[in-house]
Amino acid sequence: MIVAALANLGIAIAKAVAGVLSGSSAMLSEAAHSVADTVTEVLLLTSLKRSTRPADEDHPLGHGPERYIWALLAAVATFVGGAVFALYDGVHALTHREEPGDPLIAYVVLAVAFLLEGYSLRTGLKQARGEARHYKVPFGRYLRRTPDTAVKAVVMEDSAALAGLLLAAGGLLGGQLTGSGVWDGVASLCIGVLLLYVAWVLGRSNAEFLIGRPLPRTVRDRIRAELVAVEHIEAVLELTTLLQGPREALVAAKVDFRDVATAAQIEWACERAEQRLREEFPVVRRVYLDPTPGFAQRRSEGLNPWP
Repeated sequence: MIVAALANLGIAIAKAVAGVLSGSSAMLSEAAHSVADTVTEVLLLTSLKRSTRPADEDHPLGHGPERYIWALLAAVATFVGGAVFALYDGVHALTHREEPGDPLIAYVVLAVAFLLEGYSLRTGLKQARGEARHYKVPFGRYLRRTPDTAVKAVVMEDSAALAGLLLAAGGLLGGQLTGSGVWDGVASLCIGVLLLYVAWVLGRSNAEFLIGRPLPRTVRDRIRAELVAVEHIEAVLELTTLLQGPREALVAAKVDFRDVATAAQIEWACERAEQRLREEFPVVRRVYLDPTPGFAQRRSEGLNPWP
């Protein structure tokens, strides 16, 4: 990821030089786009490093959610560093109507950047498709719902980078054919809107995990079934699950044990339940079971405790 960040920084400098020499607003917007991508790469790398730190006394549940804080900051960087600048520069190009310059160097930079971004996207898609096959879900659904927002950010930002390069090339070509800078300004505005959308999607995804998102309903149903299958457990009265990272989840449940079960049997059942959940769902790292009488649960819900 460090190499990718340095490559993006080099591309940004090349785009900026080409933008100044060609007088292209879209190229300058693409330079800002690459700067935003560079910042994003650094923030995502920080999130990966900090979120894998082990749990300690001050952080008993680990540092997994910190991944989403840094990823959210990366989405903000895309918005501020890319979208806002591109929109501003597009409006400036349309209102000032500057004559386009020689686009040759800009075309060369765009071609090289397209090859590099295409290779990066290919790598990101390969990883995402492998994860989708591992979890046996369609690729589109995996990309929408994955808790690994770093993979999602790489795929979306590389896709947006390729689309932005095509838009910039279209703006250059339109200005070259018509002699008008309007095409360049429109291309810059389109790049800004594209980056705005990417920042919004990534920001919303990370905010969901910071607020707290449970495991999928089908997985929750299987967890209930696994718990009930344990000897001495009568029912699962309440189940709470929480994703704390791409491969880390917490399970907490209020469980009704058999009334005749001894304390030793309840302890054994809790240990057996945790063991079953960890074996069946490797993503489950923490299991908390609260022995709760069924009649107490019904009374707390305002129901007749003795149906």
